[in-house]
Amino acid sequence: LTLNPLAHVDPFGAVLLLLTGFGWAKPVPINPARMNHPRKGIIWTSLAGPLSNLLAALVGVVLMQIVFPFYYADPNAVLTGIYSLAVFNLIPVPPLDGSKVLMMLLPYRQSAWLERNQRYLSLALWILILVGVLSTPLSYLSNWIMHFFVWATQWIGTLVQMVM
Repeated sequence: LTLNPLAHVDPFGAVLLLLTGFGWAKPVPINPARMNHPRKGIIWTSLAGPLSNLLAALVGVVLMQIVFPFYYADPNAVLTGIYSLAVFNLIPVPPLDGSKVLMMLLPYRQSAWLERNQRYLSLALWILILVGVLSTPLSYLSNWIMHFFVWATQWIGTLVQMVM
């Protein structure tokens, strides 16, 4: 295990990301047996990726609030992808992080059904992505989060202008 991002690059997923704007990385292995509370541990581990995306987006918004009073740029250009990734990863369909959270919250029978059928659910997810059915709800949620972050941090730009 390493924090080196290059170790997590999947070559095919990286090429697709460059060509289509959609790709993936290698999954990070976890061992629930080493956790004190495996169900809670898996939930928190699965939420770590989307939460880190949201934290990165929040830091980006704060930095933009500091810079924007002096230079105008479009905040959507950079951060929309980060918000979208966080929201997309929370979809409760395998292999996304949201499916692991859902599996840990569901009773065993339903969780086992999800695990048995993850191949078909993944295929259905790909079909929904390719058809474009998910773009509207994902865009709506991503934009809502972005607007909330901008609203919650707009005082920073005002404070910077007052100080300068």
